[in-house]
Amino acid sequence: MSTERKVAVVTGASQGIGAELVRGFLDRGYRVVANSRSIKPDASADVLAVPGDIADPALADRVIGEAVARFGRVDTLVNNAGVFVAKPFTEYTEADYVHVLGVNLAGFFFVTQRAVRQMLAQGAGHVVNLTTTLVGQPVKGVPSALASLTKGGLDAVTRSLAIEYGDKGIRVNAVAPGVIRTPMHAPETHVALAALHPMGRMGEVQEVVDAVLYLESAAFVTGETLHVDGGAHAGHW
Repeated sequence: MSTERKVAVVTGASQGIGAELVRGFLDRGYRVVANSRSIKPDASADVLAVPGDIADPALADRVIGEAVARFGRVDTLVNNAGVFVAKPFTEYTEADYVHVLGVNLAGFFFVTQRAVRQMLAQGAGHVVNLTTTLVGQPVKGVPSALASLTKGGLDAVTRSLAIEYGDKGIRVNAVAPGVIRTPMHAPETHVALAALHPMGRMGEVQEVVDAVLYLESAAFVTGETLHVDGGAHAGHW
C-alpha cells in the first residue's frame, strides 16, 4: 500500500468527538487508525480499528506498530480518550483515582511516547491532546479535582513537549473544550450546562473537530492550548 498519504491515530474513537475526528481526518484524505475499548472493525480500507485499553503499554505498542505496518507512517496522534468523574474531592475512591489516572494519563503517556519515536524517525509529526477548560477555570458547581489533576498534566506536558521537540519537526498542541453536546449529557441537563458558558450554549462536536483540524493545518503553531468553550476560560461571569 502507498505510504504517501498522511496517517492519523485517534484514541477514544468509537463515538462522540472521537468518531467525528475519524470522519474529519478521512475527509481530509488521511488514513486513520482508530482506537477505543469498544471500537468495531471498519469496512473502509482507509481505517484500521485497533480495540483495547490505550492505558496498557502493550496495546499502545500495537496501535503504533499496526499503524506503521498497515500504512507505513504516523503523522498525527490525537489523544482524545478520557474520562470525567465529578465528585467532591473527599468522596473520590481509590478505584476512581486508578481509573481516571489510567485512562487520562497512562492512556496519553504510552501511546504518545511510541508515536513520538516514530515521528522522530520520520522527521515530522503532530500531537494533539484533548484537555478541558476546567483546568484553567474551575467551576464551583462542577467538582473536578481528578480532571484538573490529570487533564492539567496534559495541558502542562503539551508545552513541555512542544519545547523539547520543536526543533525536531514535531508540534504538540492541545484543545480544551467546554461542555460539548454529546449523548453522555441527558437533554434535561442542557439548559444548566449551557449556562456554564458566557455564550449561553453548549459546544457542538464539530466545533471541537474544527479546532483539531485547524491545529493540524497551522504549521507555525505549537505549545498552544486552544479553548473551545464559549469563553468559559476567560473568567467569572
